[in-house]
Amino acid sequence: MPKTQPNLFAFPGVDALAPALRSYIIQSQNAGVSRHGVFKVAVSGGSLPKTLAAALLAPPTGPDDVVDFSKWQIFFADERAVPLDHADSNYALLKAELLDKIPDADGRPTVHPIDTAHLDDIQELADQYEKTLVSSFASRDSVRLPLFDLLLLGCGPDGHTCSLFPGHPLLRESDAWVAPIEDSPKDPPRRITLTLPVVTHAVRIAFVATGGGKKDIMKQIFDSNNGLPCALVNEAAGDRVSWFVDEPAVEGVNFPRRAYL
Repeated sequence: MPKTQPNLFAFPGVDALAPALRSYIIQSQNAGVSRHGVFKVAVSGGSLPKTLAAALLAPPTGPDDVVDFSKWQIFFADERAVPLDHADSNYALLKAELLDKIPDADGRPTVHPIDTAHLDDIQELADQYEKTLVSSFASRDSVRLPLFDLLLLGCGPDGHTCSLFPGHPLLRESDAWVAPIEDSPKDPPRRITLTLPVVTHAVRIAFVATGGGKKDIMKQIFDSNNGLPCALVNEAAGDRVSWFVDEPAVEGVNFPRRAYL
C-alpha cells in the first residue's frame, strides 16, 4: 500500500482537459526518450482514443510542446479477440481516431497489435502478445515485469479498466503479463488484457473519465474501499496515477482535487 495518493485533476470540460493531458503525455514521452531512447505506452479503448486525438493532434504551442510519434511504441492495454478491422477492435478504434490522422511531420509510431492468426485460441493469443512484450522489454527471465513509460486507461461504468472487471478471478493473476478472459461481462466476451501487476508497475498511469454518467462510479472509486479495479490501481500505484476528468464526472466526489500546473 503506497503512502501517496493518486492525483485527481478536474477540468470544466474536455476542451480544458485535452491541453493538460497533452502536456502530461509529452512530459512522459520526453522522460521515456531520455531513459531509453523510445516512449513505450499502452492504450485502452472506449472513449479514450477520441480524447487522445483531441489532445495529441492539436498544433504545438511552442518548442517544448512537441509530440514526436517517431519515438513512440504503442501497445494495447487490452484487446478484443476480433479481426483488426472489426468494429469492436481497440486497434481499429485507435487507428480511426488517432493513428490515421497523425500528420507526416509528427513521425509515425511503431504499433504492436495482436496477432490475429490466434483468434480461435484465446490463451495462445495472450501468450503471443506477452511474447511481443518480452521482445520489447528484454527477456522474460531477466525482467520481472515490463516497465511501461505510460499507461493511458479509461474507467468503465462498473469501475473496470483494461479488461479487468470487478470481482473477476483475473484480478488475482500474479504471474502472467498478458492474460486471456473468455467471460467478460461486457461484450465481446473473449479478450486479452494486461494483468494488474503489469498495470500498477508502470512509471506513470493516466486515467481519463468524462461525463456525468461516471459520477456514481467515481464516488465509489475515490470515496469507498471497495476493491474495484480502478481503485486497486490507485491503491497500488499511489501518486504515479493521475486522473484527468471533467467536473461532471466527479460531482459529489469528496476526494481532493489538485490543480494541474
